[in-house]
Amino acid sequence: MAADADTAADVDPGAGKDDRLSWRRAGLLGLACTVFLLLFSNFVLQPFLIPSHSMEPTLAVGDRVLVNKLAYRFGDRPERGDVVVFDGTGSFVQEHSDGSPIGDALHGAASALGLAEPSDTDFVKRVVGVGGDDVVCDEHGRIKVNGVLLDEPYLFPGDSGSKVPFRIVVPLGSLWVMGDHRSQSRDSRDHLGEPGGGMVPVEKVIGRADWIGWPVSRWGAAGSAGGGRG
Repeated sequence: MAADADTAADVDPGAGKDDRLSWRRAGLLGLACTVFLLLFSNFVLQPFLIPSHSMEPTLAVGDRVLVNKLAYRFGDRPERGDVVVFDGTGSFVQEHSDGSPIGDALHGAASALGLAEPSDTDFVKRVVGVGGDDVVCDEHGRIKVNGVLLDEPYLFPGDSGSKVPFRIVVPLGSLWVMGDHRSQSRDSRDHLGEPGGGMVPVEKVIGRADWIGWPVSRWGAAGSAGGGRG
């Protein structure tokens, strides 16, 4: 009986409470970190999971690019050659698909952290023409901007500028965008006959894809690597 009494006396009645407090602190810390990452992703730097082949060889399927949301926040505007992520609603996608608000919110949070594919309305392409540019693809598949032949070292090997000739003038405040893997990319060319004519309003640009953050073997600048959603 005495031994049992000693054992009971050695038990710390506050141990269980301390364990619960530790788990609670860990949970609150995890929640705070998640909120911070979501805010950072929403306003500063967002990981973006590449879901298709349309920007090869610059961006490969499974790459996580880091989208600089401050790139155009203070007066700068997208330039020719920039790789941008944009909301294609009204240009590439005419209507937002209806879905569960909770499901959309969860998917949005996951994609904002680079854990899930982007929304069906988000795209990544390269800026080929800006407001006022005369963009032409001639019968030889070469792209000219304002009469100057465009040097495109980032194109997928074997691809031409475009297999379909076209000529457009980009409206002010809009962009003409194309994928680097032209034969695998649905871009401004595919929406010429639709409302908006394939032009992406500058205000729909989410940010500039500046770096490849994952996988480690592909670390580097996204624009100079040679690179979306097709």
